[in-house]
Amino acid sequence: MLRELHIQNLAVIEDVAVDLRRGLNCFTGQTGAGKSLIIGAFEMLLGLRSTADLLRAGADSGRVSGVFELHDADTIQRVSEAADLEMDPQEIPQQLLITRKLFASGRTSVSINGQPATAPMLRAVGELLVDVHGQHDHQYLLKPANQLLMLDRFGECDDLRRQFGDLHRRLQQLRARRAELAASSTLRRQQLELYEFQATEIDDAEPTAGEYEEVAARHRLLSNLQKVYADAGSAYGALYESEGAILEQVQQVVGILRELADLDEAMAPVAASASDGMAVLQDAALELSRYINRIDLDPAELAEVTERLNTLNRLIHKYGNTSLDEVIEYRREIQVEIERLRGESDDLDSIDQQIAPVEAELHEVGATLTGRRRAAADELCPRVEAELGELGMSGAKFTVEFGAQESDEAAFGGGATGFDAVELLVQANPGQPARPLRKVASGGELSRIMLAIKSIAAAADQVSVLVFDEIDSNVGGRMGTVIGDKLRHLAAGHQVLCITHLPQIAAYADHHLRIRKVVDGRQTRTQVEALTDQSPRVDELAEMLTGKDATDTTRRQAREMLSRAAASRVQITTRPGDPDGSSKKRSRRRTGGKRRAAAMEK
Repeated sequence: MLRELHIQNLAVIEDVAVDLRRGLNCFTGQTGAGKSLIIGAFEMLLGLRSTADLLRAGADSGRVSGVFELHDADTIQRVSEAADLEMDPQEIPQQLLITRKLFASGRTSVSINGQPATAPMLRAVGELLVDVHGQHDHQYLLKPANQLLMLDRFGECDDLRRQFGDLHRRLQQLRARRAELAASSTLRRQQLELYEFQATEIDDAEPTAGEYEEVAARHRLLSNLQKVYADAGSAYGALYESEGAILEQVQQVVGILRELADLDEAMAPVAASASDGMAVLQDAALELSRYINRIDLDPAELAEVTERLNTLNRLIHKYGNTSLDEVIEYRREIQVEIERLRGESDDLDSIDQQIAPVEAELHEVGATLTGRRRAAADELCPRVEAELGELGMSGAKFTVEFGAQESDEAAFGGGATGFDAVELLVQANPGQPARPLRKVASGGELSRIMLAIKSIAAAADQVSVLVFDEIDSNVGGRMGTVIGDKLRHLAAGHQVLCITHLPQIAAYADHHLRIRKVVDGRQTRTQVEALTDQSPRVDELAEMLTGKDATDTTRRQAREMLSRAAASRVQITTRPGDPDGSSKKRSRRRTGGKRRAAAMEK
């Protein structure tokens, strides 16, 4: 509910704080006193119109603030999500402060509970809290999506709607995943074929760790084999075979040194060293001889090693960077990708298997939801027509037109809220065509239609504050009494704010507020006064009866209206076992739900 509305510097309102209460709050006042500004302030507070011409003359800025008291956990949760606030739904009640400022430049600023907010946030929060019935494009039930939500709440379809939404989201997720896989199937197949080709090419070469160094060394040797043979032969000849060979000369030197050692023992170590050196040279000559004998000048081996080296170099160039080890590592990596890509093909089949049962269940739940909605519409329409008859629209016809909800996929044929799209149609007078609720021309007719719908569907409506403007347009006193009684009953479950010109409606107010225009010198201001005492309230109603100063006759008539309204209040608030007047309403809703369930079973 709305606890307080504070308005500063809007049109003729300089600074007004309006305390509001539960039940029916009625605003009355002379034409031009500023009653329409109250609606304008509401619209501004809820994120609707906010042009600079709303500002009070000479003011740089204006402001509207509203203090709401939230008593419903679901509403608290939805408000916290819409406004990006941290609110615990388990803490009840909670207060919500909304402030919107308007500057002379036309710029606005919004804060919710002291935190900056955007205009879309404000509108989303406003739709959850307040339903303003005034201008056509500002009304909650004019939107087909909200009409469907109202019908679902009236038909007690919340669980089915939620179940359908969960299934719809699951199906959308599965289909999105399938579309993703299907869209990339060609690319995935091409990638898999490339990886498989690369794997085959590497596997056919059978590279091993450390192989490249061995093959490169062998190739280097074979490429220089003739030079190796010649150089080894030259070394062997110099050591052993040529005339004046090194070994022959060393052998002579060793013989001389041994003779010297026999003559002088001091030369014995020198002779021994020379003898050892000769033995080393003899071993070298022997190894050279064996090496030369092993050399095989085979061109076929050179060709084979050259081909292998070229193969390894090609693999390194294509799949490695600088080494064969990188090629081997790359082969391990693409094996992982090959297995993943092959597995994704299996995932596509798996998703298809998951989609089928979800689709089947979705269509089953959707069909049940459609049946429940049609049964609810069959119950709602005659009851709304009866209410319209009592509200001076005798002969009006109210219907719920069903259509198919738009879908992103032709094969699905539904949205997140089911297969149905609904439109509320009204035939205001016999002989006229039924028209969508959003196209009803008369503001007064529209407000009464809304009142009729609200009177029936109020128990299921989560919007806690209802604002009615023009509801008494083209209505006489007798019908005003009926409307006042309807508003009083509606206010048993909602906070209702009504701007009215009819004393018959104002008499039913639980909280009566008078709007007055005060001229102080050259300044004009609007004041809002709560009529809490009987006497000023009687005077206000008496003046409303004639449009002039109250007389004894009009005061007597005003007191009679208040007495009738008080009797109506007693009837609402003293139902046995339900002091707040809600049990009868809930009982009727449960009975209606049982009738619809029985109809569905048949």
